[in-house]
Amino acid sequence: MNISNASNVGNEEFPRKKLQTIHYGTAGFRTRAEDLDYVLYRMGLLAVLRSKAKKGAAIGVMITASHNPEPDNGVKLIDPMGEMLQQSWEAHATSLANVSNDDLASEIKKIIDEESIDTGITARVFIGQDTRPSSAGLAKAAVTGITALGGEVKDYGVVTTPMLHYFIACTNTGGAYGVPTEEGYFQKLITAFKKLRGCNSENGNYVPSIIFDGANGVGALTMKSAMQLLGDSLKVVLCNDGNGKLNHMCGADYVKIQQCAPSGIPIDANTRCVSVDGDADRIVYYYTDKLGKFHLLDGDRIASLIAGFIKELIEESKLNLQIGLVQTAYANGSSTKYITDTLKVPVVCAPTGVKHLHHEALKYDIGVYFEANGHGTAIFSDSATKIISDAKNSSCLSEKQKEAVERLACLMDVINQTVGDAISDLLVVETVLHARGWSIKDWEGAYTDLPNRQLKVLVK
Repeated sequence: MNISNASNVGNEEFPRKKLQTIHYGTAGFRTRAEDLDYVLYRMGLLAVLRSKAKKGAAIGVMITASHNPEPDNGVKLIDPMGEMLQQSWEAHATSLANVSNDDLASEIKKIIDEESIDTGITARVFIGQDTRPSSAGLAKAAVTGITALGGEVKDYGVVTTPMLHYFIACTNTGGAYGVPTEEGYFQKLITAFKKLRGCNSENGNYVPSIIFDGANGVGALTMKSAMQLLGDSLKVVLCNDGNGKLNHMCGADYVKIQQCAPSGIPIDANTRCVSVDGDADRIVYYYTDKLGKFHLLDGDRIASLIAGFIKELIEESKLNLQIGLVQTAYANGSSTKYITDTLKVPVVCAPTGVKHLHHEALKYDIGVYFEANGHGTAIFSDSATKIISDAKNSSCLSEKQKEAVERLACLMDVINQTVGDAISDLLVVETVLHARGWSIKDWEGAYTDLPNRQLKVLVK
């Protein structure tokens, strides 16, 4: 069935079964997996429309419920530069998901008319999924929707959410951002990481080894592949590697909210530990001291570490670049004070939701954004990228300036700028700790968190 003859899309294999309204939120659609097959079918339809509206650019469909329990699942669409779906199209997603089966075709036509879509353009849609048992079936529903409107499908199978964002950006920039394969992803990030690290993996109080909690999800699979390439540059003890239940008493969200180490990892005093979530877009660090006390280093700590390092490189290079940091109201007040008063980096507060932080970060030459839960990244504007690239080829810089420029350029390649990426963020944090010769206790000593607690409250 092609888009010009979509009258029968309402009589599909995946009819709407639930009468409750479902909304496309910050994380897309997310609910019990058994209630989602018709939603995935319809998001396949919408992805085709979005691709056509963007002149045939590749659009992503990521099937995941991130840090949610294993019985849940979800879906979110990825826009052409690897960013979250444009907000005006979130309304289309909600309408399409909730319209009756009989009115589905007319809703599609309504979107085509409102967005002035050229239906003759070939649509391309990339699909990725996490490790949940329900993901494969939901991917089938999405593919059915895509092909129903004549879209071309590239199914990446099980990948992290940030990987699919990366693949979309690589494809739609004609390879300028990188090679849109798993191998290309690892090659770009880890090559730059090793270059920044140099020949000596140890420095000062820094020891190149971590304990990694993969939340029994796709992050564990990804880290297994990364470990082969990292070699001795970073030794990883992999725990919660997929043999247990996804996100159950493990993963970044569990560690952040419960303020304790996850199950399934060895408790070695003062050892640097890392937890990611079910789709590997969040990361938190922590350690247990010799007295058995738990210490958490969350997204606020990661943001301040990265922003401070970039600020130093800008000052050393003497490049005319402005850096800013974006937080939410969940940020610990001590981190905001440290970033503002000590690092002298401007801080703005955005509404909760990565899409809001990402938008604010774009206002700077280099914008760093993180939610306290560990979801975040850094973005280099096109002008900043050009300034750094031009400076690399300049003969007017001192050796110290050249070295700082080279490090900035390498750092850009370690960072997945499209979205928060736990694997990328881990490599950036390890880069900064190594450069400063810091242990995790040294890092924590930068400032003292105000007491805080996060709770989940169940409501009807």
